[in-house]
Amino acid sequence: ATEPTTEPITEPATEPATDPVEDVTEPAATEGTVGETLLATFKANSTGTAEEIANAVISDPIIQFMGMATPINPTDFEFLSGLGEAKIEYEEGAMFGPMIGTIPFIGYIFKLAEGTDVEAFKTTLEENANLRWNICTAAEELVVESEGNTVFFLMCPTTFEQPEEEGGDIGGMDMLPEEGEGIV
Repeated sequence: ATEPTTEPITEPATEPATDPVEDVTEPAATEGTVGETLLATFKANSTGTAEEIANAVISDPIIQFMGMATPINPTDFEFLSGLGEAKIEYEEGAMFGPMIGTIPFIGYIFKLAEGTDVEAFKTTLEENANLRWNICTAAEELVVESEGNTVFFLMCPTTFEQPEEEGGDIGGMDMLPEEGEGIV
């Protein structure tokens, strides 16, 4: 009979990923607001498909919720959440945000066709952004930036504070009513 061993089993080391979109371990900047941090992550990962970039952003360690990224097709989506009734024209896109929409957070990555006026596109996004698109909460921060023809759009809280013992705030949402206020 063979005696059981307590020796640890070791696996050979593997090479780390070299694809900058998939090798996101730390954001480019860890100080500042949620929007500033995620903008730095976008800038560090602005190559690849819109969905790959969105996945890199939503995987940033500052994110305090279960996130998701999904491609969006300009022919399938007449209107985009948070942008009212604006007609947004882009070549390729991805949306990223929480799996459950109670947090005032939504972001998009847009890839624009060559020759598109990127500054005019960003202005359209800024003019149509509705920080209160999420019915019970409001985003505190709007970030619209670009790297070449790739545009980063984000509405989010400035921080992901943890609830305090007596109530608190997480992403712009009051967790408990103030003293003397009832639940409506």
